[in-house]
Amino acid sequence: EVQLQASGGGLVQAGGSLRLSCAASGFTFDDYAIGWFRQAPGKEREGVSCISSSDGSTYYADSVKGRFTISSDNAKNTVYLQMNSLKPEDTAVYYCAADDNTGLCRDFGSWGQGTQVTVSS
Repeated sequence: EVQLQASGGGLVQAGGSLRLSCAASGFTFDDYAIGWFRQAPGKEREGVSCISSSDGSTYYADSVKGRFTISSDNAKNTVYLQMNSLKPEDTAVYYCAADDNTGLCRDFGSWGQGTQVTVSS
């Protein structure tokens, strides 16, 4: 059973930083990808970032490029999302998801529960 657990959210002022963690278990990490998504009230879910163990490639939405950094620690089965220069529009519930099918950030079949990020102005 694939299990994902997102953590690290909280309340921060604009311009501040947070580091989200996604702890994963139940699948092989040789060929997988972990993505971060977010959803604000009344808005559609948005892809934020993704990292693939297959080729080491990373993805960032234009809205966070240059501010967010995704990384992985395979020894801990954990993926991180470092969020700097946070803006009020970053406020959302953040979810991590696993693509253990293609490993190319294309087929996310397993989702964790989200962690709330609130950025005050």
